[in-house]
This record gives sequence, C-alpha cells and structure tokens, in this order.
Amino acid sequence: MKLAIIGDYNEDFRPHQATNEAILHSIKKYNIKIEFEWLSTDIIESDFDQIIRTYNGFWIAPGSPYRSMKGALKIIHHAREKNIPTIGTCGGFQHMVIEFARNVLGITEAEHAEYDPYSSKLVVNPLGCSLAGQTLEIELTDKSSKTFQIFETDKIREKYYCNFGLNPKYQNQLADKGFKIVGTDNLKEARILELENHLFFIATLFVPQDNSTEENPHKLVTAFLKIIAKEKGTNI
Repeated sequence: MKLAIIGDYNEDFRPHQATNEAILHSIKKYNIKIEFEWLSTDIIESDFDQIIRTYNGFWIAPGSPYRSMKGALKIIHHAREKNIPTIGTCGGFQHMVIEFARNVLGITEAEHAEYDPYSSKLVVNPLGCSLAGQTLEIELTDKSSKTFQIFETDKIREKYYCNFGLNPKYQNQLADKGFKIVGTDNLKEARILELENHLFFIATLFVPQDNSTEENPHKLVTAFLKIIAKEKGTNI
C-alpha cells in the first residue's frame, strides 16, 4: 500500500521532518504495511493519472504556499469525491477548506489570504492571533465523529505552526454541506473538520505529527494509516 504526501518537501521545516517521523512511529509500533513518499505539488497536474493509479491515500502537508495550489486542489477534489483516505494538517487543512468551498459551496472565487490577501472571498484568512509555536487545548465537540472515536476523550492538546485558518463566517456553510466542525478552540472556531459519509477525510489546523513519539505514536496518524491498509486488505 502506498501513501502520497502532497507538499513541497523542505528538510529544514520541522513539520515536514515530523511528518516522516510520525508515519515511521506508527508503522514500526503497529507493523502497518505501507510505503510513503512525498510528491511536489508542481508535478501533480502533469502526472495526475499515474498518481491516482499508484497511491491509496493522501496526506496534504503543511508548508504553504504550495508551488502549485491548483495541483494540490486537484488531488483533494479527487480524494474527496472518490472516497480515498485523506488527512490534511496545517496548510493541508486550509487547502481542503478552499477545495470544498469552491466545488461544494459554489464559492468559485474562494481564496486563501496567503495567495491573494485582497480577495473579496477570503475563506481562509489570517488568524486574529498567530498560533505558530503554540500548544493549545482543543475540544472535541461531536461524539459521533471518527475523530472522537479515535481520541476517546473530550479534550486534547496539540501543537500549531499556522498563521491562517478558516474564516469563521464560513463555518456554518461548510458544516451544513457535510464538512463538519468536530473540534474547536476556546472561541469555538474550527480546529478539526471531518467530512461525513467518507471513509476518512479529516483536516486539522494543528500539526498532530509533531506530537508523536516512538513510544506513543499519534492516534490520528495511526488511525489514518490503518484505514488505508485495512481498506486494501492488509492485516494490521
């Protein structure tokens, strides 16, 4: 089984290092039979057909702006519509929001402030206060969600690297169309989104991979990898 990490790898960027480490933590501890590799966003459009034939799941990585926003959105769109396991963290969360806003909510001009700060449709906008470098509490608000079933607790503490998030004015529109807010901060702003009726389509504004260790692989990362392996018949 093969996982593609969608992002423009930078070995000096801690969330990218942490992504590799967290996957290896889960693979080693739980003997999950899966391979993974990074795919630069700027090759997606030209190699799209080969990519979707090759990979069984997608991790939309931190590190925006991407070299190709269009490429990243194309993979997200495919994975959402074809029920392919997908997780997005930090910048991945933000791009999963943009794809959904454009293609499901019909906000064709939905934009990310990091790419176009003057857009009239900033679905992803600057946070009121940067979360970069902070570890904060998140309340899991939907006990019927996959996310709650994975964590089995009402509250978690996670690390952030981001300066952008979902514009609160669009939260209800996303939720009404099935991209549910299942985790919030103390101001009730979205920190975890989960698409209902999908095998696994979860976006976190925080970076769970940087909260993983060899002794305690991150629960969300482990669940994501296991669902890819299980879906394709791998014993785990």
